[in-house]
Amino acid sequence: MCTQTKAASLMANIRQAVIDPTGVFKYVLIHVHSKEEGDDSEVVIVRGYALAEYHADIYEKVSSELEKGGLLDCECVGGGRIRHEPQTKKIHVYGYSMGFGRANHQVSTEKLKAQYPEYEVTWDNEGY
Repeated sequence: MCTQTKAASLMANIRQAVIDPTGVFKYVLIHVHSKEEGDDSEVVIVRGYALAEYHADIYEKVSSELEKGGLLDCECVGGGRIRHEPQTKKIHVYGYSMGFGRANHQVSTEKLKAQYPEYEVTWDNEGY
């Protein structure tokens, strides 16, 4: 019988994509994995907020919250920008982070499509 670890249980409740409701803003792609021995569970999440001056601001906020209990570890695997237009139900992912490099926008787009199934979600590697 397979029992779920505490870390895996925590990860199961993490929303895959959380972004601001409107506007153009920076985002990061974060790889979250268990620190528990023998537990190889992991999840990749998208976080984007307009208030962040730097991509690192988003990563620091999210990773400190997730790592607080000591069961999870986070790694930023890149960043970029998101243009969220709720009135036209469109999200566009593009650009890169000077500090973390370019996120895999295809992965980010899939996470956003799952969170916003009624939206047209696109991406490209153009722009900053």
